[in-house]
Amino acid sequence: MRTLGPGSPVTPLTDSYNYSSYPHPSPVMDSMHPDPAPQPPPSLAELREHVARLEAAHRAKGLPLSGRIIHVCHHLPVEIVRIVPANTDVGALSVPMTPEFKPEDADASYESVDAKWKIHARRGHTAMVSGMRSLSSTHEQIVVAWHGDVLLQPQAAITPRPDVRANLAANEPVLPNHLEPKNVVRDGAVSPSLTPNPDNLHPSPRDEAPLMVFAGEFDAQEKAEIESELNKFSDVEAEHDKSGRLTYAPVFVPPEMSKGHYEGYCKTTLWPLFHYLLWLDSTATMPSPDPSWIAYEKVNQLFAQRVKDIYRPGDLILVHDYHLLLAPKLIREALGNHSTASLSVGTTNPSPSVASEKKRMDWDTSSATPKQGPSPAAKLGGFLGKVGNALGEHLGAGSHEQHHEHREAGEIMIGMFMHTPWPSSEIFRCLPKRREILEGMLGANIVLFQTYSYSRHFVSTCIRVCGFESTLGGVDANGQVTAVSYCPIGIDIDRVSRDRDAPGVMPKVEALRQLYKDKKIIVGREKLDAPKGVYNKLQAFEKFLQTYPEHRGKVVLIQVTTPALSESPKLERMVAELVSHINGTYGSLDFTPVHHYHQAIDRDEYFGLLSVADLALITSLRDGMNTTSMEFILCQDKTNKSPLVLSEFMGTSASFSSSLQINPHDLLGVARAINHGLTMSQEEKERRHTALYDSVVGHTSHSWASTILKQLLENVGMEHTAHQTPALELPRVSDAYKNAKKRLMLFDYDGTLTPIVKVPSQAIPTERTRKAIAALAADPKNVVYLISGRDGDFLEEHWGMVSNLGMSAEHGSFVKSPDDGEWVNMTEALDMSWMSEVEDIFHYYTERTTGSTIEVKKASITWHYRNSDPDFGEFQCKQALDLLESSLAPRRPIEVLVGKKNLEVRPLAINKGEIVKRIMYENPDADFVFCAGDDKTDEDMFRSLRTVFPPGGPRDGEPTKMKPPVGLLSMLEPADAQALADVDLAITPANVFSTTVGPPAKKTLAQWHVTCPEEVVEAMECLLEA
Repeated sequence: MRTLGPGSPVTPLTDSYNYSSYPHPSPVMDSMHPDPAPQPPPSLAELREHVARLEAAHRAKGLPLSGRIIHVCHHLPVEIVRIVPANTDVGALSVPMTPEFKPEDADASYESVDAKWKIHARRGHTAMVSGMRSLSSTHEQIVVAWHGDVLLQPQAAITPRPDVRANLAANEPVLPNHLEPKNVVRDGAVSPSLTPNPDNLHPSPRDEAPLMVFAGEFDAQEKAEIESELNKFSDVEAEHDKSGRLTYAPVFVPPEMSKGHYEGYCKTTLWPLFHYLLWLDSTATMPSPDPSWIAYEKVNQLFAQRVKDIYRPGDLILVHDYHLLLAPKLIREALGNHSTASLSVGTTNPSPSVASEKKRMDWDTSSATPKQGPSPAAKLGGFLGKVGNALGEHLGAGSHEQHHEHREAGEIMIGMFMHTPWPSSEIFRCLPKRREILEGMLGANIVLFQTYSYSRHFVSTCIRVCGFESTLGGVDANGQVTAVSYCPIGIDIDRVSRDRDAPGVMPKVEALRQLYKDKKIIVGREKLDAPKGVYNKLQAFEKFLQTYPEHRGKVVLIQVTTPALSESPKLERMVAELVSHINGTYGSLDFTPVHHYHQAIDRDEYFGLLSVADLALITSLRDGMNTTSMEFILCQDKTNKSPLVLSEFMGTSASFSSSLQINPHDLLGVARAINHGLTMSQEEKERRHTALYDSVVGHTSHSWASTILKQLLENVGMEHTAHQTPALELPRVSDAYKNAKKRLMLFDYDGTLTPIVKVPSQAIPTERTRKAIAALAADPKNVVYLISGRDGDFLEEHWGMVSNLGMSAEHGSFVKSPDDGEWVNMTEALDMSWMSEVEDIFHYYTERTTGSTIEVKKASITWHYRNSDPDFGEFQCKQALDLLESSLAPRRPIEVLVGKKNLEVRPLAINKGEIVKRIMYENPDADFVFCAGDDKTDEDMFRSLRTVFPPGGPRDGEPTKMKPPVGLLSMLEPADAQALADVDLAITPANVFSTTVGPPAKKTLAQWHVTCPEEVVEAMECLLEA
């Protein structure tokens, strides 16, 4: 598999300032591809227009879309406070976690007037929440999540709040009776309470007793009250936050179960593993895994049940992050659908049975001469008669639309996005419950990651740990194909810009400039977690002062850390000791080089720090998307254009190639980058900043959300995903065939025109099959091709006598057009030196797999194991597949194909799909296509016939434009290739009949199915004679 998702072909990062003294570390790690350089993103308007076209196309095919999106995430973006009378016995209490920002800087907050509940907007995961809100302009947004720790606020006297509307100024907004804002965002600033008389309000929480976490469970009445207050909060929040409305559906989790889930399995097992901290290496003590796993599993089940309670047919479901890795599969099971296709269409519309009363083919008798067949009408009737009553009205006129409605009415559409990194397979396989987690994630239609490398790690993990097969765009788990892609998240540009431009920021900036006058300021802000690399940062800063003594007394490092759930006293002590050591060694009575603040800070102070900084230093050892780096770039746009020093192990590193990228383990390399950043010319600063700024504003949280929605819609409704298919409707095919002006007839050979046999040389065509193909080829309206994996000599021997027949050998490596008697080698311009390496690998497995053989063709090489023990042969095939995918494919222009009892390696630009594209490009006036195949190599043909049309189908009144195919361009000189123009295709999706040969339950990219080669021949005869 070469590319996953929206990236360009893999290219190395090209930052000329990479200060690592050694390359990417790769012990026990998959062969790494660098992340592709991001392409210019489409605009938000273009993304939304694309989504609208996809939805319109799905609805036209009968797929119901409700217009709702259900986001399933761990924590609601709110904080709930319960007010109780003083001296009330509420059971055990605990201290809440320290927030990232001080409470007075929280977002707009709203309180219930019944003096029992307060609900505040919660700061955290703001990019994700912003992305959700941005979709509310076109879809209703529902957030299914845990309500979070409910805080208790004791109060001596509880009286209902008076109606304060009468006290409001005439120009103030009026809110519903039951809610009133503490702070309202106006023009980018937080205004004080709208109520002129503060005596009417309950005292602020910070004026009362400290808030404590409630550790009990809520009864049914309290749960109903919380849901009601959340609905009211949504109304008022939407009134004041014009970016969109979120409806909250809380998941009530028992406290002990919640603790075992989040503080247990999530934070002590999954989170360290995903950040390359094996449990023995983590500073935290690992508890017994069994109780926390049970809690993790039960919480995921509660979330699935909550989704089931509110689900409507046509809802889109998006599951977020590592807290809910089991949820996609559990949701699908809870909704009664264990696979992407909700209804077993092949069972509902079975293909004719081979065991039915059928005409015997040549290969069923000892006679080489076929018997005289019945009349065309009888033949057509007999073919349809085999289906019997099971087909019902679906075979009648106009049944195509009915079929789609029946097929997709209950389809469940689930996407999953991982916000955290995904480790290499060698790390992930240490997880005891690895298979359960992977199978849970593969319950989604599509799984998305922050970067290309994370998505590749995931695919490799599925291959190595579970033995699943990789496909061109994802993972094939026992016939269920899940797409795998990537989509980097961004920040809410408007929100961050408002925070940056708030009135309180500039006074902080001026105060910092005055405090550190004539000093260079380096800024860092992270949670105090081991993967954040704070300790490495301090070590690198010490190395910087050692190596560049001219900066001593002139540079200060201001490091802000906030407590983390996985924080350990050991790490905190180590950081404090190192800070003291640096200050003691390089400081003086009037100068302190390191200022470490382990506390929550004002938001104005935070944005003031980012604005005044001369350098931002981020040295994470492993992280996903770091929003601090993006916020720093936005803040610097109004001030110094200061450079960014960024760890190459960040998810943002590929997008921010203009930053000074470093390996945080290379302390001297980090020190050099700091020196370069502090001594950089203004011209270079502005040049780098411009590139960084363009990347930030081009990939926002809004475009991220729309991209996820687009990719999910592209992988549902059977558009580009393998699915079960209905039986081929011959009346429909016959009508389209008769009305067509030019037809493309494309056939695979083995398994399509002849049955699969143990000895490949014995799979010879019958006279009846030759006669049908020859008759099709003789029609001047037809362009007929055999597209086979066989070599050219075999095809010439058995088909060379048929006139006007085009042939493609070795999966597209050689092509002979119908009007030309010469074979064209499509691989002449390609590097084929990889064949010897592949042959060595295949020899290794042949020696260890009895009955296996190697077939070396002119442009491909195949390992066959059909005569081996079936189970052991399949096991060896998967081992060889993994070796080729991980070690050879990343550095050679090849792709690996798993066929029926074989494993084939071929050039990357050579496959059956490329041949189909070339045929369509050379025959743009064709308005009918019939394509038949039976195995995975033929899926390339079916995929090409789908992807030639834009997602959602062509726009009304606009022809489908087709670019020159890669297989054709690779044969030409650059100047000749550039001269090839796009063509307008006459074909429409309704006149494409891609047909797979196999059982009704087979998952395929084709649109139709027949059960055996006999029915392919019968279909050809019906087209010729009906």
